[in-house]
Amino acid sequence: CLESVRWADELIVVDSGSVDLTVELARQSPAKVMQMQWRGYGATKNEALQYATGDWILWLDADERVTPELATEIRQHIKEDDGTFAGYSIARRAYFLGKWIKHCGWYPSRVTRLFRRTKGKFTETKVHEQLLLDGTTSHLNNDLLHYTDPDLYHYFQKFNRYTSLAAEDLVAAGKRFSLFDLITRPPFVFFKMFILRLGFLDGLRGFILSVSSMAYVFVKYAKLWELQKK
Repeated sequence: CLESVRWADELIVVDSGSVDLTVELARQSPAKVMQMQWRGYGATKNEALQYATGDWILWLDADERVTPELATEIRQHIKEDDGTFAGYSIARRAYFLGKWIKHCGWYPSRVTRLFRRTKGKFTETKVHEQLLLDGTTSHLNNDLLHYTDPDLYHYFQKFNRYTSLAAEDLVAAGKRFSLFDLITRPPFVFFKMFILRLGFLDGLRGFILSVSSMAYVFVKYAKLWELQKK
């Protein structure tokens, strides 16, 4: 990840208590390594923004890579910047179980990742935080590579953590459990991903992803019921 953005003027790695070699490896690079207490995805990113000094921010997760083509495009847009846009969206190409997913609503899944430092702030939901920009956005043409899930073990590790956080976000938003949601939302997600978003063209991986996403929604609402029952 760091190697793919070595061209940047400033590299900042935010670590919140990892137990692998993240910190040691990052310190072997030109990056500034900031160790801080984990406060949630959005809140931790907002704190990290305070350490950046550049006019533009490109934020990445460790399982993402910037292609040389995307790097060239980013640098060109910043060089030609005339103040029109506060940020740029980028299409993410997701690598799931050994193959690039081209449908299921996963591609092109555009995310705003390049933005003016003074114009952006993250929402502080527990999971699936969003970037809020003060201004208009445009889009870049080249893809960001996302090596999301090498195997199902990794997928379901995240699955359990994310569904719990998503259920907590529902509670915080005042959402009440509904049996109707539990029954209808999961199959609709499968239908949307596998049929409407052409997930069947991704073969068995598209089917596995659609079923797993259906299960994700079911478990999220089941955990909402569990939280409210307690």
